Amino acid sequence: MPEFKHQIEVEGLSTWFGKKKILKDITCHFKDNTVTAIMGPSGCGKSTLLRTLNRLNDLVPSFKRMGNVRFRGEDIYGVGSSVYDLRKHIGMVFQKPNPFPMSIRENITYGPKLHGTNDEDDLEKIVESSLRKAALWDEVKDELDHPAPNLSGGQQQRLCIARALSVNPPVILADEPVSALDPISAAKIEELIVELKKDYTIILVTHNVQQAFRVSDQSAFLYLGELVEFDETKRILEAPHDERTEAFITGRIG
Repeated sequence: MPEFKHQIEVEGLSTWFGKKKILKDITCHFKDNTVTAIMGPSGCGKSTLLRTLNRLNDLVPSFKRMGNVRFRGEDIYGVGSSVYDLRKHIGMVFQKPNPFPMSIRENITYGPKLHGTNDEDDLEKIVESSLRKAALWDEVKDELDHPAPNLSGGQQQRLCIARALSVNPPVILADEPVSALDPISAAKIEELIVELKKDYTIILVTHNVQQAFRVSDQSAFLYLGELVEFDETKRILEAPHDERTEAFITGRIG
């Protein structure tokens, strides 16, 4: 497998839902083994951008797109591209924990089985490995056959991260993954995100500037569908080039 400096490249991306234009000519590249925070006020297009990266917006009939999104050099919207294969390589963690109504073990093995892994020994290794990566193994190792919805909110979100990791995707998308959690659970997820970047490329939507500062290496600031700034997080937060970015960071907008 060739090495890529950027797992995902976005070039001239514009999107619409019906006649409403959401994203306006976005161009940016997401570096490997980094956390990129996508920041901006509500309604600026953060989640739309994230969902365009693994084609979740395709599920909305009114969705339209222009421009290119490439994963490992291949156009993910190109003729013959497989959404099924794409989502094996680009995992997704949502704002609200959404464990499947089945056991903890079955939540983890669902994806590998779907992609053809049926050997019980292999599946058990995947369960343990995924839960360890998500810092959940020690808490649930004796309860793997218990219903996943019985876990606490923070545990459920870490389980959803483990479920995403079970098929070993190189890229993880996270849409405000701690906004529905208590502060202690949120801190655990933030620590986990920083740890996971050693092996994964993570793209994180957040409305929280301080969270972006704590966990991300680079940041994108979106405003009214426009990519205003994209740079190292430290540089953006300490010396933003655009007055709109400064207004968001200081709380005057958003």
